[in-house]
Amino acid sequence: MNDIWNYSDESPIRILVIDDEARIREACRMVLQDCGYEVTLASDGNQGLDRIQESFFDIVLLDLMMPELSGLDVLARIHECYPDTVVIVITGYATVEHSVDAMKKGAFDFIPKPFSPEQLRVTVSKAIDFNRALKDISETRSRLRTLVNRLSEGVMCINRQNRIVLANPTFLRMAASKTVSPWGLDYREVIGFEPLKDLVFQGTRGFQAEEGASFEETVHELVQGFDEAPEQTVMLVRIIPFRNRPGRLVGSIVVVNDITTLKHMDRMKSEFVSMVSHELRSPMNSVLMQLQVILEGLAGDLTPKQREILERAYEKIGNLAQMTTELLDLATIESGLMISEKTAVDMAAVIRAQVEFHRPKAESEAICLLAEAPQSLPPIRANRRNMEEVLSNLITNAIKYSPNGGVVTVSADLSGDYLAIRVKDTGLGMSEEDTKKIFQRFYRIRNEATRSIQGTGLGLAIVQKIVESHNGRISVESAPGKGSTFTVLLPLERE
Repeated sequence: MNDIWNYSDESPIRILVIDDEARIREACRMVLQDCGYEVTLASDGNQGLDRIQESFFDIVLLDLMMPELSGLDVLARIHECYPDTVVIVITGYATVEHSVDAMKKGAFDFIPKPFSPEQLRVTVSKAIDFNRALKDISETRSRLRTLVNRLSEGVMCINRQNRIVLANPTFLRMAASKTVSPWGLDYREVIGFEPLKDLVFQGTRGFQAEEGASFEETVHELVQGFDEAPEQTVMLVRIIPFRNRPGRLVGSIVVVNDITTLKHMDRMKSEFVSMVSHELRSPMNSVLMQLQVILEGLAGDLTPKQREILERAYEKIGNLAQMTTELLDLATIESGLMISEKTAVDMAAVIRAQVEFHRPKAESEAICLLAEAPQSLPPIRANRRNMEEVLSNLITNAIKYSPNGGVVTVSADLSGDYLAIRVKDTGLGMSEEDTKKIFQRFYRIRNEATRSIQGTGLGLAIVQKIVESHNGRISVESAPGKGSTFTVLLPLERE
C-alpha cells in the first residue's frame, strides 16, 4: 500500500560487523556486500563502539565471546545509547542461556556459528524489515504527536494505572497544570483545575470494574471562573474509554473543548428569539380576539365562504401564537430563569388528573385513553406545574399521532431510585433516525401520514429540558407502524 508520507530513501543499509575472527568478518562482508549493503568491520568491542560513535548503522552483527569487552557488554551499551540500531548476535557458544540473556539485553536475533551465507542473508533481511517497521512506527508516532500538539482541543490519554501517556499543550493550559513534561506521571499530580480532576476521576471509575465493563463514554460541561467574572470559560469535557483490538480496556482519552464562544452565541440567539416572540405574542393575541369576535357574529353576519376563510386564518394565527408561547417557555428554561419551586409531588394524582383532562379530546378522535398508575406512588421532588406540562405534551402528542380506534396508555412504576412514567401509543411510530432527532427544537417527522398533523416541533424539546432540569432522563422506543413509548425517569425524593 502506498503511503503519501513515505518517500524513496536511496541510501544503502549500513551494517557493522564486530567479531574478533578475521575470517568471520570477511565472510560476512562478502555475503552482505553482494546483497547491496554497505559493510564496516571491527575486530573487538571497543573498536566497534568507536565505529558506532563515528557513524550511524542500521544493523550490527555482534560476536558474544570477544577479548577485553564482551559482546553482552557491547550489546548493553548499544541498546542504551542507540536504541534504533538492530543487533544480531553471532557466536560459537550457542546455548539457550546465552540466547535468552542476549535477547533480554535487546538483541533482535541469534545466529549460531558456523552459519551458512543463506542463514546470514535471511536473518539480516528480517532485521531490515524489523528496522523499517520500527522507523515507520516512530515516524507515525511523531506525526501523530505533532498533530495532537497543534489541536485547539485539549487531549489527554491515561493508562489503567492513571499514568499520562499523552497530553498536549492545550490540555495542560486548560487543566491549569504547572507541569511541562507530564508523561508517566499520575494525572492527579498534573491537573491543577480541581473540578476537572474530580470529573476525570468520576468518569474513569470504570477502571475499577472487571475489565472496565461498566466504563462508558461520558460528556460533561465545566465552568472555569467565578459566575460574575467576565472571563468565565465554559468547557465541554468528553471522557472516552480506549480499548485494544480484542476489546480489553487499556486506558481512557479525555478531550476538552472550549465552548465559551458557542455558549455566548447560543445565549444571544435565545435572547433574540425570546425578544421576537415576546413582541409578536401581544399583537397575535389581539388579532385572535378580533377574529373570535367576528366569528361569533358580533360584527355582523358572515357568508359561508367568509366564515371558512376566517376560521382558517384563526387556526393559522392560533398555531403561530402557540409557537411564540412555546419559544418563550423554551428560552426561559434554557436561560435558567424558569420559576421552579419544587415540592413533594404525588405523580399518581397528576397522571389521573391529566388523563381526565385530555379524555374529551381523545374520545373526539375515537381514541381510548387509559391510566395505569397505582393509587399511590412515592413522592418526587418537582415543580407540579412543570410535571403537568410534561404529561400534557406527551399525551397530546400520543393522541395527535394515533389513528382513530387507537389506544394511549399512561403508566407509572418504580425503577430503582427512579419513578418511571411511560406514555405508550399505538400510533404511526417512527424510524430509528427519527428517534435520534425527535427531541431537537423544531424537528417534525415529515411523511405522507403526518402531513396534515399540526404542530410546532417544540413540545418534546420543552419536555426534555424540564425533565433534565429535574435531574431526570427521557427516552423513546419506537418503530414504524408499531407506535411509540416515551419513558420519563425522575429521581424519587430522598428522606
